[in-house]
Amino acid sequence: MFEQALSGVKVIDLTHHISGPYCTKMLADYGAEVVKVERPGCGDGARNMGPFMKDGPHPEKSGMFAYLNTNKQGITLDLKSQTGKAILLRLIESADMLVENFSPRVMPSLGLTYERLKEINPRLVMASISNFGQTGPYRDFKASELVLNAMGTEMYSRGISTREPLKLGGNAVQFQAGAVAALATTIAYWQALEGGYGDHLDISIFETQISTIDLRGGSLLGYQYSGRVATRKEPGTNRGYPNDVYMCSDGYAQIGHHALEFFPRVLKMLGHPEELSDPAMGTEAGQMDDDLKGIFEAYFIPWCLERTKLEIFLLGQAANLPVGPINTMEDVTKDPHFEAREFFVDVEHPAMGTVRMPGAPFRMGDNPWKLRWPAPLLGQHNEEVLGPLGYAKEDLVKLREAGVI
Repeated sequence: MFEQALSGVKVIDLTHHISGPYCTKMLADYGAEVVKVERPGCGDGARNMGPFMKDGPHPEKSGMFAYLNTNKQGITLDLKSQTGKAILLRLIESADMLVENFSPRVMPSLGLTYERLKEINPRLVMASISNFGQTGPYRDFKASELVLNAMGTEMYSRGISTREPLKLGGNAVQFQAGAVAALATTIAYWQALEGGYGDHLDISIFETQISTIDLRGGSLLGYQYSGRVATRKEPGTNRGYPNDVYMCSDGYAQIGHHALEFFPRVLKMLGHPEELSDPAMGTEAGQMDDDLKGIFEAYFIPWCLERTKLEIFLLGQAANLPVGPINTMEDVTKDPHFEAREFFVDVEHPAMGTVRMPGAPFRMGDNPWKLRWPAPLLGQHNEEVLGPLGYAKEDLVKLREAGVI
């Protein structure tokens, strides 16, 4: 039995920033042998993305890079040089997968089309992640997290009607695209094992968003079936109660009350107070009645302010309600549930020391997630990876002097 699910799978990683590196991180963390290829001198652009250890910008102290590149070996190659391309092609000969997230014009301009690569390795699975895909009128267009949110998600209905639409926080679009790419490459790899031939996967970040079944999926279906375009809410719109973020004694708690059958559970959480005994509150009309909502909140808001978010969370869950605390990052890292499951892991990094990171995104029984080593320093494994190809130390010195590595 393999030590991990993807043990023995060889991956060439030509990715940078977030979407591609997250794809290859998923593969590496479950056992794949991932060789990350970076540009000599500067490396992956994620090395310049914060947060940085002690707020000191440094290419070896980026928290983003460190998280996205665990369990990978790192080498440097100038793919614009003939020697650099020749080395890459030798690595591809024995690889199972190649993942890249350049603009669609880049790989062909380097002479590294899938047609060329499959002549060298017919079983190679190549995943190309790009903003809008390898074909179509938008193929070469630039994009950002904000642009991809605007074009591919239900950003139009997020926020309030009197202000601009709002996007999801952070880099959710790119992380999600990376997760889809990891799934796609794994599926194609098993196809290659069974059929003896590889495939070229065209992964459009835009399409990974518009096809996702969450708010955007429901809105897309709503338009397709009824012609209804989802819009942003008016400030103070009554969506039923309690169904919002509420201030408590030490922060905020989120209470999602989305169905009429939940209201009796709300009363159970509150101890069935006399002030909220009007049966109309538990009806569809009553939930939309602003006067009844005012009566409810006159009791409920002070009730929340007298309790901590943890108390509200536990009382709500005891009443079988979807209630949760709005945690700070400090709260999350100290949460006893995550501690019990050993979700966070300590990583010993050569430039940053001990850093704490999120661990396994999902659990496997016999072939577990494993932290084998931290993200590589720039070019850290040049000798280890290129040595078996016949490059002695003196050869590597010459390649470095020539700017090839």
